[in-house]
Amino acid sequence: MKNTNLKNIFSTILLLAFFLLSTQSFSQSSNSAPKADTLRYKINANFPLQQAMFELYKTRQADIIMFGNSLTHGTAWNELLGRSNVAERGIVGDVLYGFESRIGSIYKLRPKIVFIMGGLNDVYNWTPVQDIFSVYVRIISGLKSKNIIPVIQSTTYSAKFYGKDWNVTPEANLGRNKEVDKLNKLLSDYAKMNNIDYIDVNALTAGKDGFLKPELTWDGIHFKAEAYKIWAREVEKVLAKYKL
Repeated sequence: MKNTNLKNIFSTILLLAFFLLSTQSFSQSSNSAPKADTLRYKINANFPLQQAMFELYKTRQADIIMFGNSLTHGTAWNELLGRSNVAERGIVGDVLYGFESRIGSIYKLRPKIVFIMGGLNDVYNWTPVQDIFSVYVRIISGLKSKNIIPVIQSTTYSAKFYGKDWNVTPEANLGRNKEVDKLNKLLSDYAKMNNIDYIDVNALTAGKDGFLKPELTWDGIHFKAEAYKIWAREVEKVLAKYKL
């Protein structure tokens, strides 16, 4: 009888422990769910690889930094601009939370001016536009707090044919581009209100159909040389304004 009672007590304790652990696990899962997008950059294999390369580079100070994702990473900016005081800090696949997480490495270079472009990866990851914008504003505020000039560069469109090999439709791309429009409106309005330079790369590379011009891209998102030529021309105008 005593053994039976002990077994029943032991079983009750086990069930209670299991219930408590399950409840705790559910609570932690629920609490962490909103943070999923903030950690998305950590599953990008390019992120730690490129960060390690940036640490390896011998550049310890750069007046001009091009800060972004694969579009920024797609050219040698020091050669494109013909300047030795430029550092390119773009990571393929990066999102704005990734930008924010590595802003300390930008500060370390003690730049005078930072050109930022991002947001398209976020849009295609279905991150709400307002969330993207909020992170953008924090990044800009951080730069200004260090007396670094921030330059906002509009998020660019995808082309109509982007992703056709994995069944992404033109209609889906158009929908994402409309989200890009919402983000760019927030960014341009913020730039005007806060006297921040804004380069509308999208306006210079978009067609009238609401897509990235096909002649400017090799895969539907990433730029060909002609697009970088257009972009660099606008960067030079801002640099001239600040006598850099």
